[in-house]
Amino acid sequence: MKIIKKIKDMVRLSQIEDKKLSFSQCGEDLIVEFIFDAVKMKNISYLDIGAHHPFYLSNTYLFYLKGQKGVCVEPDPLLYEKIRENRPRDISLNIGIGVSNVSEADFYVMTSPSLNTFSIEDAERYQEYGTQRIEKILKIPLVPVNEILTKYFRGPPQFVSLDVEGLDMQILKTFDLSACRPTVFCVETLTYTENNTEEKLNDIIEYMCGNNYMVYADTYINTIFVDKEIWNKRS
Repeated sequence: MKIIKKIKDMVRLSQIEDKKLSFSQCGEDLIVEFIFDAVKMKNISYLDIGAHHPFYLSNTYLFYLKGQKGVCVEPDPLLYEKIRENRPRDISLNIGIGVSNVSEADFYVMTSPSLNTFSIEDAERYQEYGTQRIEKILKIPLVPVNEILTKYFRGPPQFVSLDVEGLDMQILKTFDLSACRPTVFCVETLTYTENNTEEKLNDIIEYMCGNNYMVYADTYINTIFVDKEIWNKRS
């Protein structure tokens, strides 16, 4: 609770000094906030898949501080507990997102928790750099994203943040975008490397644009997509 008080004090100070406070890696939360202001959406619910931490590198904590709420999905039990304790208004789920009929999967906890992944290929690739190690492997239950949307939301969440180290595209394809269209997606669209060989995941960008989303911004690491129809109707 002392940490939360310190953050709220920082927010008050930033308001007094007329500065913007971001919790995202590259200011993505401020970009998303601008989009919602532009389309005049006030009540924002969010689905944070791969939430990682209550506020560090969080694309949704800014909205939480402003009184909004949503669902945070975090497979790492230790990180899940931190989110649950520090964001009591949110629904926190200690699960992964299922992309098939499999009900659980191996979850690879890395030396750097931000690189935790369900992908054995990515986990082993991270180890090859020499700075990362698979610290442990956990069996984590998997739940389809549409089941979460049906159970915890009345209509689509306005904002989806997706960062799951290697499985972003597979999860995106499980969204029924004809029945449930979030206004904004923020998706990691860059592979992680430690030898400057990172690649932009253009297949994700092409997929979202093919589903009538437009690229509003790209911070190199993440791409922010907006429902084109909603954006074009802004006044």
